[in-house]
Amino acid sequence: MVVMISMVIVLILTTIKIYLSNQIYYESKVVNKMKREVAALKAEKIMLEQSVEALKFKNRVTDTIFVIQEN
Repeated sequence: MVVMISMVIVLILTTIKIYLSNQIYYESKVVNKMKREVAALKAEKIMLEQSVEALKFKNRVTDTIFVIQEN
């Protein structure tokens, strides 16, 4: 009887461990996906900031050229 109870307890504990391990695995997959998305968005932000700066510079140079040509 004691052996059966011990086996049932071990089985229950093993099942709980497997369930928790699976839950942790799937949650970590979600977290990793979000981290990749954040990294991609940060890279896109940097590219957009550089594009905006280039457009600002181009706009300033163009305005200066028009001012020089008007004189």
